[in-house]
Amino acid sequence: QVQLVESGGGLVQAGGSLRLSCEMSGRTFTDYVMGWFRQAPGKEREFVAAISRNGVNTGYADSVKGRFTISRTNAKNMVYLQMNSLKPEDTAFYHCAASGVDRGNYYYTSNRGLYGFWGQGTQVTVSS
Repeated sequence: QVQLVESGGGLVQAGGSLRLSCEMSGRTFTDYVMGWFRQAPGKEREFVAAISRNGVNTGYADSVKGRFTISRTNAKNMVYLQMNSLKPEDTAFYHCAASGVDRGNYYYTSNRGLYGFWGQGTQVTVSS
């Protein structure tokens, strides 16, 4: 069974930075597309970023493009989300997710329904 554990959330002022980390265990990390999603109170869980199995291809929500960077270290079973120029509207619970859809090493997806494994999440709060 896949387990995902996030860390790195916290409270930061607007304009600041945070780096989220997620460690996967239980299965072969390189078999999975990895993604980050977030959920603010009263809102649907939304896509933030995703990365292909080989780490070459990435995708981002328009709201974070140019500010957030997703990366992965396959040798350590880790995926990261570097968040810069944070805004109050980035405040949410951030979840790491893994998709086992096999469409090649360069594939990634923003489709929440294709992610079968989720971490418990970490809170990010951005103050104005």
